[in-house]
Amino acid sequence: MAKKNKTKQPKTNYPIGKSAAKQQELKEQDFYHKHKSNIWTIIVLIVLTFFFIVNNTRKVADEGPYPPNYLNGNSADETQ
Repeated sequence: MAKKNKTKQPKTNYPIGKSAAKQQELKEQDFYHKHKSNIWTIIVLIVLTFFFIVNNTRKVADEGPYPPNYLNGNSADETQ
C-alpha cells in the first residue's frame, strides 16, 4: 500500500561544496576588499623606508664652538 502512494520523481544530484564550474572571476572591487590590509601594509612600509633613507643620507651638521661656561671633562670628577 505504501508503494502505491509514492510518485516517481527523478533523482537530482546536489553537489557538495563549491563547484569549479560556477566560480566567478574576481572583480577589481572584490580584489581590493580581499587584499586591502596587504596593500596598506606595503604602502606604509614604502613610506617608512623612504623617510629612513632620506633621514640617514642628509649631510651631518659641522661641529660648532662650545657654548659659553662649558667645562671640558667629566663634571662628576670635578666636584670632589
